[in-house]
Amino acid sequence: MYIYNVTVNIDQSVHDEWLTWIKNHIPQVLATGKFEKATLTRVLVEEDMGGVTYSIQYRSYSREALDAYYKEDAEKLRNDGLKKFADKVLAFRTELQIIDEYTVNFK
Repeated sequence: MYIYNVTVNIDQSVHDEWLTWIKNHIPQVLATGKFEKATLTRVLVEEDMGGVTYSIQYRSYSREALDAYYKEDAEKLRNDGLKKFADKVLAFRTELQIIDEYTVNFK
């Protein structure tokens, strides 16, 4: 399984608008059928450049599904945010491959 991680720093001047927008954007990404779930988190580190930083982690079904997302959907969905927020948002993307998962079982 793969995680497509998008880390975004948002200028304070558009923060509230962006947060509303991203909560509508995430379901659009999930609607592509390439991901099983997404998690929106706030990064708890103060950035030297200011703003507020978030991480959105999309869990892909497979490498093939993630590649299909890049080929079929990513450009349009990325451009939606770029048009709306331009230079007020800085994003970078990483891919993570899940090697193993562990859970605690309390009895």
